[in-house]
Amino acid sequence: MVKKLWGTRFPKKTGVLTDKFTSSIAYDQRLAKYDILGSIAHARMLGKEKIIPAKDARKIIQGLSTILDDLKKGKFKYNPAAEDIHSNIQELLVKKIGSAADKLHTARSRNDQIALDIRMYMKEEIGETVDLLVMLQKAILKLAADNLKVLIPGYTHLQKAQCVLLAHHLLAYVEALERDKERIIDAGKRIDQMPLGSCALSGTGLPIDRKSVMQELKFKKLTANSIDSVSDRDFIIELLADLSIMAMHLSRIAEDLILWSTREFNFIDIDFSFCTGSSIMPHKKNPDVLELIRGSVGKVQGDFSSVLVMMKGLPLSYNRDLQLDKPPLFDAIDTVENILEIFIALFANIVVEKEAVAVKVQDESLFSVDIVEYLIKKGVSYRDAHDIVGKMVKDCLDRGKKISALSDQALKKYSPKLGADVKKILNPLASVMLKKSYGGTSPVLVKRQLENWRKILNA
Repeated sequence: MVKKLWGTRFPKKTGVLTDKFTSSIAYDQRLAKYDILGSIAHARMLGKEKIIPAKDARKIIQGLSTILDDLKKGKFKYNPAAEDIHSNIQELLVKKIGSAADKLHTARSRNDQIALDIRMYMKEEIGETVDLLVMLQKAILKLAADNLKVLIPGYTHLQKAQCVLLAHHLLAYVEALERDKERIIDAGKRIDQMPLGSCALSGTGLPIDRKSVMQELKFKKLTANSIDSVSDRDFIIELLADLSIMAMHLSRIAEDLILWSTREFNFIDIDFSFCTGSSIMPHKKNPDVLELIRGSVGKVQGDFSSVLVMMKGLPLSYNRDLQLDKPPLFDAIDTVENILEIFIALFANIVVEKEAVAVKVQDESLFSVDIVEYLIKKGVSYRDAHDIVGKMVKDCLDRGKKISALSDQALKKYSPKLGADVKKILNPLASVMLKKSYGGTSPVLVKRQLENWRKILNA
């Protein structure tokens, strides 16, 4: 049985049910590395400031370093009976170095200790998430560059709208992921603050040097208020909000790919390694991985909601409720990073069905806006141009006839401004080449965007 750090004051042991219900070792063991590194920095500071004897500080650092080495080698054995990871490591340290270990907890509380551990963990995970985001952006960028000349129908309301370059559509994903990346990096500024030394809530009367600990642990600044340092978790809520937005983007990408891989769309072929079959229908090739991505996103949004609701009624300062911030944080980070890894591999293996897509962009309804703009350039008002083309669509396209098949005389019946030259824009390539406004789908602009993103992502 692990000795509780607070047990001396209690006249009797806590019940088995209480121990089981309050224990966090099952999940906060993930923070072991950060707890040890934070403790090493703390012990070094205590010895340097002569708060504890230098020889004891050295023994503590040596003992913690041995435990850290065991952790790296996979030899660290978690004690499921421990109340939390702090108690577990303290118990191991006592076994290794004896009574000197009892001086480690001088001038700190588990309140500021756990706040430190979480921040260190999040700093590292943010770096990994950002790296994965860049890798996904590069995978999407490669698919776009490899299919620069492919045109697809763009959709609004899931109805065919106008022609766009496939690369232009893919670059929309890159843009969204870039905003996700920027939000996460910005959240890192609030995470990158060192809380150790705040103790339980009021600081300490001992002559600690918080700045030296901050520098050793590579934090950029110190938290400024000891009460806020131990009681607030808005840095977790902010990251969970950012991950929820990113997860929403990832779900939308998954949905596009699911639709595109159907026989009805037939834009792409997803590699068999990311699909499964049916136990009853031999012909099926189901995009199960993408469907699970779409479904998993709900977990991330639930994680965000759970911490937000947990925090809404807490008085200052520390409350034990805060123990429950870690499972949703870990789950959200794991889920998002797993999805990113899957997407990186999946995008690298997508095959574009170029011949099938080429047939789909021959639908002349895709060029209705181009005819409207043709008339506007001839001096027709927007309202009149819209009405003219609406009649053409009703008379021709709705009846299975092509506008391009109309005679010059028939065109003039709709408007004297319509000439035979209008037929030159009734094809997908001509349509996209007209879209020259900044951010549009013109091949020249899209190629420029691709080059710009290469520079950004390789910087």
